[in-house]
This record gives sequence, C-alpha cells and structure tokens, in this order.
Amino acid sequence: MRYSISDLEQLSGVQTHTIRIWERRYHALSPSRTEGNTRFYDDNDLRRLLNIVGLSQKGMKISQVCALSETEIDALLHLEMEDTEAEEHHFEYYISQLLGYGLSYDGYHFDHLISKCIAEYGMVESYKSVIYPLLVRLGLMWRRDHICPAQEHFLSSIIRQKLFAAINNVPLTKDSGSAWLLFLPEDEDHDIGLLFANYLLRVAGQRVIYLGSKVPLSSLQDTMNDVDATHLLTFMVRNRPLPAAEAYLKELGTLYPHKMLLIAGNGKLLSGISLPPNMEWLQSIHDFERTIKKGRNVN
Repeated sequence: MRYSISDLEQLSGVQTHTIRIWERRYHALSPSRTEGNTRFYDDNDLRRLLNIVGLSQKGMKISQVCALSETEIDALLHLEMEDTEAEEHHFEYYISQLLGYGLSYDGYHFDHLISKCIAEYGMVESYKSVIYPLLVRLGLMWRRDHICPAQEHFLSSIIRQKLFAAINNVPLTKDSGSAWLLFLPEDEDHDIGLLFANYLLRVAGQRVIYLGSKVPLSSLQDTMNDVDATHLLTFMVRNRPLPAAEAYLKELGTLYPHKMLLIAGNGKLLSGISLPPNMEWLQSIHDFERTIKKGRNVN
C-alpha cells in the first residue's frame, strides 16, 4: 500500500516536519518516488516508523533507534513479545494455540478452542488473560512483519463474533438509573475493547446505547439530544498527533461539561494529554470495573 507523509503522520502520531527531520538527520526512512517525483511510502516504511516510535518511547534515543538494523530491531521486538507470555501456563497454552490456528486460517479449531476457554473461565477472565494478550501479540507480530493484515482481520472477526454472542446472552435492562453511551471517534474502527466494555456494563445491569466505530461528533450530538446518557465511553487506540488528540478530547469535554466522560486505549498517547476536568482515563480493565461499581452504588 502507498502512503503520503501526511498518512504516516496520522497513522504514527509523529508530525510531518518531525518525520522529515528524522529522514534528513538519521536516515530513518527512504521514501520512493513516482514518475512525477512525488515521494511516497509503503508498508515497510510505516512498520519501521512505528517501531522507531515504539522503541523511542521505551527510552532509546531516536539516533540510536534509527541506527539499528532491521535484524536488531526485530530482536528487540522479540523481547517485547516475550513480555506478553502469560505467567500461568494454561493461559499461555490457549494464547499460543489460538495464534497458531488463526495464522493458518483454521477457523474450526480456533472457534472450538476459544469457546472451550470461555466455557471454562468465563468471558471476563478469558478476555483479560487470553484475548487481550493475544491481540497485543498480534500487533507486535505485525510490526515484526510476521503476519499480514488479513490474518489479523481473520482472528479479530472471530473474537468479535464471540463478544457479540456473549453480549446477546445477557438480558437487556429495562430500567436503570444511568445510561452509558459507547462510541469510537470518526477515525477509529478497532472496536473489540468497546465491545468488551459493552459486555461488562450489560452484566452489571447498566443500560447501554452502543453506537460502535467511526462516529462523527455531529452524530454523537444527535444521539445525546435524544437520550440523556450519564456516562460517555470512548477509546483512542491508533497513534495520532498529540495536538489533534488533545483538541478532540477538549471539544468533547466542552460539549458535555456535566457528563462523566471516560477514555481508554493507547496509554502512550493518553499519558501525554491534558484531559478535561470531567474526563477520566481508564488505564486498565480493573479501573473500568471499579468505575462501574462506583456508579452502580451511587444509583
């Protein structure tokens, strides 16, 4: 796939002028050119840029990261992969087996094993100990160029199906003292975390208005005119320029100053943002569970 430098800015969160500086000073990327002499980048350039960002966020200098060979970067990513291994061997078994079935497009065995895991440990524990670590490992594998996007989509689609099934099995709440509006920003489509939040809220007996992914602010406002939600929950997963993310969250806080706003997702991004006073950053599933319990007790 071809990317412009502005595409890289949106996908990596690194501003255009910074990418150009890294190219000039450290030879971070080597863009190709069209016949008309227009620069463009490919998947390998994007992957390398994401790796540079990721390793620099772990404390390495940009000059050091850019000087690394692809083999050296891969070795560092391998160490990150090892950090995703579950301490409990039975959970690591599920993660590694599911990964193997997913990468070979073996839907039958993947579905059978994940269903067995959910039946044995429940959806909540399965998500925390198997599904979420599996998704993290998939992201690292893509950065190491060990999987293609189609394999990631295949795995994600089955996981989404299981979450939909689990949500469907929870009876709807007719009356509740609070209503939760769940949505993703207009440029976000990674909805697995939002689906799991939907499940947790349903189990807790909360009323949920689920809008899903890629919701424009105008559509959000239309919904809020019709339903008086007490809580709004959104995720920012993908990398993006810090000023753009901060401006979006500030606008959200301004639109709904008297609502409880909750944000989750990309910790590296959110840790650098000054959040509106009525917005809380959920840094873990435990944070979210505590917030649900707190809201339930108030009601």
